[in-house]
Amino acid sequence: MFAVIKTGGKQYTVAADDLLKVEKLDAEAGSSVTFDEVLMVGNGTDTTVGAPLVEGASVVAEVVEQGRNRKIIIFKKRRRQNSRRRNGHRQSFTLLKVTDILTGGAKPAKKAAPKKAAPKADEVKEAAPAAAEASEGGDDLKKLNGLGPAIAKKLNEAGITTFAQIAAMTAEDVDRVEEELSLKGRFERDNWVEQAKELAGK
Repeated sequence: MFAVIKTGGKQYTVAADDLLKVEKLDAEAGSSVTFDEVLMVGNGTDTTVGAPLVEGASVVAEVVEQGRNRKIIIFKKRRRQNSRRRNGHRQSFTLLKVTDILTGGAKPAKKAAPKKAAPKADEVKEAAPAAAEASEGGDDLKKLNGLGPAIAKKLNEAGITTFAQIAAMTAEDVDRVEEELSLKGRFERDNWVEQAKELAGK
C-alpha cells in the first residue's frame, strides 16, 4: 500500500516503514506526526485519487531525528568595487519513518508514553555540588575575542566552562550549541574553536 502526501510545499510517495526526509517539522524525536493532506492512496490495482485530497485518508509517521544538511556557501563579489560577501547556510530537515497509512477516517493507535523514573534523593544531592565545582573550576571564557559576559553565562549554563571543551567541539557540536543558545554563526565568525585551542594549550 502506498500514498502520496503533501508537506512543506512538496509531494512525496510513501509506503509503510519508509524513511523520509522532509522540511523541518515542529516535533521532537520519538514523537508521532499525522499528515492529513493525502493526494492519492493505492493498494495493488485499487488506486484512489483525491480531488484534491482523499477524504478520510491520513499517513502516520514517527520522527527519527531533527538534523541539518551539509553547508552551502553563498559567495557574492562586485568586481572593482572592493565588495565581497560570504555566507553559509545549512537547511534544517526532519527524518521520518512511516508507520501507518490509514483510510476511511481511521484513527492512529495511541502510543503509550514511557514513564520517567523519578531521580533518587542521593543523585539530587550529588548533582548540586558537581555543578558548583564545574562553575568554580572553569576558565574565563570572556578571554575569547567577541565573547561577552552574556554569552559566557549562556555557555556556562549549558555546561561549557573550559577552553578545552570548546577546543574539542566538532562541527556537529558547534551547530547544536549555536542552535540551542541562539548563537548562529558566532563560533565560525569569531573563530572561537581555534582561539580556545591556543588558550587551552598554554
